[in-house]
Amino acid sequence: MKYTTLPNTDIKVSKICLGTMTWGNQNTQDEGFAQMDLALDKGVNFFDVAELYPVPAGAKTYAETERIIGNWFAKTGNRDKVVLATKIAGPGDYTAHIRTTGFSKQALNEAVDNSLKRLQTDYIDLYQLHWPERNTNTFGVRDYVHNTNDGWEDNFNEILHNLDEIIKSGKIKHVGLSNEKAWGTMRYLEESKHNNLPKMITIQNAYSLLCRPFEGDLAEIAHRESIGLLAYSPMAFGVLSGKYIKGSAADNARLKLFPRFSRYSSDQATEATKRYLQIAEDNGMSLAQMSLAFVNQRPFVTSSIIGATNIEQLEENIDSINITLSDDVLKAINNVHAAIPNPAT
Repeated sequence: MKYTTLPNTDIKVSKICLGTMTWGNQNTQDEGFAQMDLALDKGVNFFDVAELYPVPAGAKTYAETERIIGNWFAKTGNRDKVVLATKIAGPGDYTAHIRTTGFSKQALNEAVDNSLKRLQTDYIDLYQLHWPERNTNTFGVRDYVHNTNDGWEDNFNEILHNLDEIIKSGKIKHVGLSNEKAWGTMRYLEESKHNNLPKMITIQNAYSLLCRPFEGDLAEIAHRESIGLLAYSPMAFGVLSGKYIKGSAADNARLKLFPRFSRYSSDQATEATKRYLQIAEDNGMSLAQMSLAFVNQRPFVTSSIIGATNIEQLEENIDSINITLSDDVLKAINNVHAAIPNPAT
């Protein structure tokens, strides 16, 4: 395994982060336990979860993934071997079963305390805001369209003050963003600089061969402001395994179970995937290995969040850390990107 540090800290994390959002829905607790055992054995010390998980989110399964991780900690005593990240859900119709108060002081304290109980720990290493409170273009929406009826008011300073109190209590160590845009990221950084408030040290956004808009503006922010990308969906919901093109996807594959997750299944994304598959096969790799190796090598990526529904997938995904793509392969990848840029925004 390769390691780096969370920006602005001395916390060492594996370049591969274990994603967990299928546990409690697609995967059982026992399967989640087996994945954590394997990941830790292979040197993965960074686990990411959220109170929202498993996905698709629903009242019946709410926070089950955190409970599974907490039960594993209780069983194994491995809490001190894991850098643990979780998230507070933002407001939205699909999170009404959780709360409706966004990132207010009450909501933050309630969310942190409940996550700690479920995770059976007394601290969280990295606490993230799952998506912005304001109306903006997230989750695959290409363009920002201003909503003059958005009732949101600028509260970046207030949120950081509230997070500062929780950090000082010892319940969380560091804070980060998720599904955030350039403007929001810079506003948080501005407030932390000028008001001696906690700095957002990471941003967890979608990033893959099919989804590279992070490079448009956030990559520069990542470099210049020392905020690391935690790249989620580097396999594009399994599309970049090639199994849907080849017709080898199992019946319990994510897009077969949940066809509404079509972000990576447009005609353009499918054509780009076919071209990437050819590059991988021409160079003696699986598409999964090439896709993950590409993300692992990006200089602004702190860690790549990989998930799997079975142990074989997980082992292949983790082993991608041992692959380094040649300049010729990277050139071929960028030629496809130039022809079909960001088919899944």
